[in-house]
Amino acid sequence: MRILGIETSCDETAAAIVENGTKIITNVVSSSTKLHEKTGGIIPEVAAREQIKCIIPVINETMKQWGNGAMERIDAIAVTIGPGLIGSLLVGVETAKTIAYVTGKPIIPVNHIFAHFYANWLNKKLPQFPAVALVVSGGHTELFLIASHNKFKWLGGTRDDAAGEAFDKTARLLDLGYPGGPAIAAAAAKFRIKNLELRFKNKIKLPRPMIEEDNLEFSFSGLKTAVLREVNKLKNNKQFNRLTIQQLAYEVQESITDVLVDKTLKAAKIYHVKSILLGGGVAANLRLKEKFSILNPPAGGRFSIHIPPPPLCTDNAAYIASYAYFHNQPIPWQNIQAKPDLEVEV
Repeated sequence: MRILGIETSCDETAAAIVENGTKIITNVVSSSTKLHEKTGGIIPEVAAREQIKCIIPVINETMKQWGNGAMERIDAIAVTIGPGLIGSLLVGVETAKTIAYVTGKPIIPVNHIFAHFYANWLNKKLPQFPAVALVVSGGHTELFLIASHNKFKWLGGTRDDAAGEAFDKTARLLDLGYPGGPAIAAAAAKFRIKNLELRFKNKIKLPRPMIEEDNLEFSFSGLKTAVLREVNKLKNNKQFNRLTIQQLAYEVQESITDVLVDKTLKAAKIYHVKSILLGGGVAANLRLKEKFSILNPPAGGRFSIHIPPPPLCTDNAAYIASYAYFHNQPIPWQNIQAKPDLEVEV
């Protein structure tokens, strides 16, 4: 079964064709990140206007890469209906509905957050159930238990800021720009090298929010406050410079990734899972991947760890199409609606 996936939940405009939920035929993404760098964050109206310009060219390019008669070979259409930005969602939803109406192809609505898991079904090594899945992005930090393709259970999430949001906010405090995740990671990598060479004694230590609490919840708003306090102290002492910025970036990354790994492992042990799955833009963070990889046991261990390659962590339509294959529940195109506040707790 070949599914055309369409994704426009935030600032990316994406389309992909996936076969049987596991094989990417084409995958095209147009991002407006450069536009948002100028304003230090996403302006919803700007994102939606850019997606209106890009949606048809992106779909056309997806079809072109597959060759002549691509639309005739499509069996179904999958589209993100939420959660996300309402203006952005409408661009994808209305486009998908139009294609379904014109072609008569069935259309499958997709929850963007659940679909993030399915980037792991686009790798060679497929996960086994039961699995614990961590979805970690700019807007979400959620843990789920996946007993089967049709049985999800929400285990816990953030009480306030998502991990990606924490990266963005702390990067702004450190004058590192947008998007915050890559900016923090780059500065942290520079300090890590210097730390190994020079062995700094005056290390900055930030809290690991809720890491000691016996639950599967997260909270990152206090981390931003702690960084602000350190920044003000350094500025007052006239020590806020490139090196201390890199130190703080390093510690921010260590704090966030320590908490994410700890809570995910806690869930994996409680529920005796066979697999741990990561998804979402923050899953592309190399330090997070490194910490999980260290924990990855040899064959025969308690669980395997699955982390998609970076292009499949950030928003794209390939995992939208993959999710739709495993949850093939088409509905009439007239009933498809954008739902920006679509629930993730199940």
